[in-house]
Amino acid sequence: MLERFHLEVLAAIKEQGTLTQAAESLNLSQSALSHSIKKLEGQIKTPVWQKEGRNLRLTDAGERILTLANRVLPQFKHTELLLHQIATGEMGSLRIGMECHPCYQWLLKVIEPYLEKWPSVDIDVKQEFQFGGLGALHSYEIDILVTPDPLYKPNLTFIPVFDYEHRLVVSAAHRLAMQDSIMPEQLSEEVLFSYPVEPERLDVYSQFLNPAKCTVKKHKTIETTEIMLQMVAAGRGVCALPGWLVDEFAKTMVIKSLRFGQHGIRKQIFLGIRKGEEQINYLSDFIAQAQQVR
Repeated sequence: MLERFHLEVLAAIKEQGTLTQAAESLNLSQSALSHSIKKLEGQIKTPVWQKEGRNLRLTDAGERILTLANRVLPQFKHTELLLHQIATGEMGSLRIGMECHPCYQWLLKVIEPYLEKWPSVDIDVKQEFQFGGLGALHSYEIDILVTPDPLYKPNLTFIPVFDYEHRLVVSAAHRLAMQDSIMPEQLSEEVLFSYPVEPERLDVYSQFLNPAKCTVKKHKTIETTEIMLQMVAAGRGVCALPGWLVDEFAKTMVIKSLRFGQHGIRKQIFLGIRKGEEQINYLSDFIAQAQQVR
């Protein structure tokens, strides 16, 4: 009963808003589009949209079909792209999703030699997703997800790339700079800088402060690593970053990193992919290249 064409029509209506614009986006006449949907409505015995002036509003039935379209259409397009690449001997694009803000410096070290080896593969890096990184991987928005917090699902595979220690960063002139480690209560008067991520997803909260029922004086978000570390170096506050990244910046900035507690916070970076796609040669080679870079 439902065909791919119906899914494309509902997706176009949702995106474009009007019948005219939807028809234009699909290179169809309005009458052909309307006729097809009327036939579908006759089969399912309920309308899929309602007119509101010049605009169209999807009904509950239409929204159900749209949900299916959002899930299925990207898979169609992705598979068609792969089939085209197989048929023509061409390579496509590798879309990388980032759930690890400080990993850009590491990713650059991976991408540079990879592009030399695979000149016909385009790379696109995305950080913002409509349904989060995991949802983007499921819905074929991206091909690889870089994340320190894998969520294992039956149709996904997460490959560990490298281990690291999450550390507190302070100014070299900070009152705590002479210590090797830090206890939760010692941060009660500190301003904590972080990337714009929900606090519950920050390791400094989930693995250090919250278990000890402690918190910081104030929490501020900053989008870029460089600005964050400049604020720390100026004594405006502290932040938590991977130790390998801090070591790089400490070569040119007056900062120092401390261990969280006695044992520290140990983390791993993972690459998430859809099961079965590890057989794609240019994707598997990216993973192999990533495992060699520290």
